Amino acid sequence: MSRPSRLHIPHPSARPGEAPDFSYLRLSAAGTVARPDPSARLEAMTPSAMELSTELVRVLDDEHRAVGPWNPHLEPAELQVGLRHMLLTRLFDERMQKTQRQGRISFYVKCTGEEAVSVAAAMALEPHDMLFPGYRNQGLQMVRGQPLVALMNQLLSNTGDMCKGRQLPVMYHGSDARLFSISGNLATQFPQAVGWAMAAAIKGEDHIAASWIGEGSSAEADFHHALLFASTYRAPCVLNVVNNQWAISTFQGFAAGESPSFAARGPGYGLPGLRVDGNDFLAVYAATRWAAERARKGHGATLIELVTYRVAAHSTSDDPARYRPRDEAEQWPLGCPLERLRQHLCALGEWDDARHAALTVELEQQVNAAWKTACTFGTMTEGPKLDPALMFEDVYETLPPHLARQREMLQAELAGSSAAVVSGDFKQNTGTGA
Repeated sequence: MSRPSRLHIPHPSARPGEAPDFSYLRLSAAGTVARPDPSARLEAMTPSAMELSTELVRVLDDEHRAVGPWNPHLEPAELQVGLRHMLLTRLFDERMQKTQRQGRISFYVKCTGEEAVSVAAAMALEPHDMLFPGYRNQGLQMVRGQPLVALMNQLLSNTGDMCKGRQLPVMYHGSDARLFSISGNLATQFPQAVGWAMAAAIKGEDHIAASWIGEGSSAEADFHHALLFASTYRAPCVLNVVNNQWAISTFQGFAAGESPSFAARGPGYGLPGLRVDGNDFLAVYAATRWAAERARKGHGATLIELVTYRVAAHSTSDDPARYRPRDEAEQWPLGCPLERLRQHLCALGEWDDARHAALTVELEQQVNAAWKTACTFGTMTEGPKLDPALMFEDVYETLPPHLARQREMLQAELAGSSAAVVSGDFKQNTGTGA
């Protein structure tokens, strides 16, 4: 008699009150994964496409040395720039988290522990390449030189808000910096990046696109649509899956994280898949550079899985202590990306505690000054306020008649309210009020 089939339900390795357990995580020693020629055909790669997508590309070893064929051999000055960007990202994060808890902004999403995912990748790409971020890619904004005041204004939805008060906080954009608008609809940026890359190829440009989604978003149809089009048309793009182990409160296993890897989905579509230590600045830089070179030479897209850990809550609306051990982040085996790069620079004799402390003070002052400036454009409780009539702009090329009438009614109501306020102030000041 045959045994009846049973449904498999993924379970996280540990829940609140249990000991953290990362035994499911497949690691490779630093420097042991071979680096294939970026121009190699998928079927001819050495190591094989499947090995690349299931092993873990690492450069920094336990003694903080850069080892192996993926070592990008960056100059100390470049590493110091990377450290600066990552530290600024973390300090910005911490300050914005505090302002949300003080009720001064409505919402925030931290990227603590994932700074290298964005900073190293952005530094490995060219300034003209188009970036399609997710909401945990603050480091892209830092590397591309987005002013802190502009980012804070967007969080405040004030008169300086780049989105004119129409977007949820953390949904930044920057056309001059080649940063596409962040969307709250998960995974939309993947097919958008592929489409942009296809257009660049059609125009004969030497530009590529790069995009980032979380591992949970790989369960969305947009993920598969993007890989299909990228493979079919050899779109020049780099598609990153940031596997930080948790999609809000849902363990990565529910997005098929128990399969060989998220990177292994690339070869299934005819694309190389790289599984990379996302907390190793040098490994992220090297993998991104490899994929970008491949794309620019006309060999198509690469899928990169960046193995990292979401140290903080999913957002300010989340409490991770309800679904994972409180000390789980402390047991994460790949460490802190910022600390690992700092230790590497110290091992090279190019950094020390005094310089790090001085940089921290400098960047804290920069963040504090930016916040004071941003508040002059208005806060949630203090003016100046955005003009409500802005809601009618930038939607239609020609405003439809029914919306034009609504705008006129709003303007009349606002004018009447202003007149009433002025009249009330006059009566109060002259003593003629009731």
